[in-house]
Amino acid sequence: MRTYPLIPCLVMLAGLAPSLAHANSMEEDDKGIVNIIFENDIFAGTDEGYTNGFRAAWLSSEKNMPEWVNDAASWLPMFSPEGSKRVSVAIGQSMFAPEDLSSYNVIADDRPYAGWLYGSLGLVSDTGSTLDNVVLTIGMVGPSSMAEQTQKFVHEVIDSPYPYGWHNQLENEVGINLAYERKWRAILQATPFGVGVDAVPHVGVNFGNVDTNASVGATFRLGYDLPADYGPPRIRPSLPGSDFFIPTKEMGGYLFTTIEGRAVARNIFLDGNTFRDSHSVNKENFVGSLQLGGTLTWGDARLSYTHVFMTKEYEEQDKAPQFGAITLSYRF
Repeated sequence: MRTYPLIPCLVMLAGLAPSLAHANSMEEDDKGIVNIIFENDIFAGTDEGYTNGFRAAWLSSEKNMPEWVNDAASWLPMFSPEGSKRVSVAIGQSMFAPEDLSSYNVIADDRPYAGWLYGSLGLVSDTGSTLDNVVLTIGMVGPSSMAEQTQKFVHEVIDSPYPYGWHNQLENEVGINLAYERKWRAILQATPFGVGVDAVPHVGVNFGNVDTNASVGATFRLGYDLPADYGPPRIRPSLPGSDFFIPTKEMGGYLFTTIEGRAVARNIFLDGNTFRDSHSVNKENFVGSLQLGGTLTWGDARLSYTHVFMTKEYEEQDKAPQFGAITLSYRF
């Protein structure tokens, strides 16, 4: 009887795992997905910089996609024709503030007050081993973002320091951004003692007057039912590339860590308004982040927490920022 070396066989099986997961998920998923994401620096005990983000998103089911969706996907060379397509729609608001909320005047060595209110339309393609995500986002930076009213209201409710400098915020500007991200599932995969371990690399690009950058990173996971998704969704700094999840077990969960680096050409929240003079700071062109957290899935629900540690985003910044993110997802 012929025998085979153990390690090459395990490597071969690990390489086949993504294909097997894809084969098992070829049937079109008939459920849509709602994602609610809340990000805030309160989880890090601060109230400055990127101080709050909220995003509500809906991802369609894979069934009965309109013909225009497939036509649009065919124009995107990075989208596999074999991938299952979904349409995503989202609304959100993000706000940024300097460290000293008590100052009425512009703080020259700190970031400007800024808000971002937006809506987005996206197209997602999942092959079982790769996830492609293209998103067009249009919104308003400045007073029309209503970030000033949001922060003042919340601070009054929770009895936090009143922000006095919002009259110095960036001016109104229409923001348009086009983003693309790809994730690869289970480039490395193993199941020691029944516990899944994998690595999910990703790359992304973002073009527009709000953000222009390129990113690369990877998520490392340890837990159960890892094929359910490509990692938890996020607002910032990552793209929302994992709004989708398809659980294969009644209950699952995993711990994860993500490392990411970005080359930043433009960030309106640091560079200031595009077409008029405004307060700005000297941004760092290369930024890194470390993300740690956990995800729990139960039936059609998913709950995630992510804590984000970032390198300094601009030269004048006193300390590296950090914040937390909570995500609730539900399939229906």
